[in-house]
Amino acid sequence: MSNFYIQLLVGSALFLVAFGLAWRSGWIGRIALYFGETREELKKCNWPTKDELWQSTMLILVVVGVLGLFTVASDYAVISVVKYLLKT
Repeated sequence: MSNFYIQLLVGSALFLVAFGLAWRSGWIGRIALYFGETREELKKCNWPTKDELWQSTMLILVVVGVLGLFTVASDYAVISVVKYLLKT
C-alpha cells in the first residue's frame, strides 16, 4: 500500500470519528436547526425587484463616480497649493 492511500485512510478515519463525536454531542442537530431557521427568516425578507436593484446599482455607481471626481479635484488643489507654497 502506498503512502498516499495510508494518508487517505487515516484522514478518512479521523473525519468519521470527528463526525461521530459531533453527532453524538448534538452539534449536527444544532447546525441543521440553524440552517432551517435561517431559511425561514430569509423567506420573510422583502427582496427588491429587478428594477429597484438596477436603480440602486446605478445610483451607487453615480455616487462613487462623483466622490472619485471630488477626490481627484481636491487632491489636485492641495498639490497645487503645496507646490505654490514651496516655490515662495
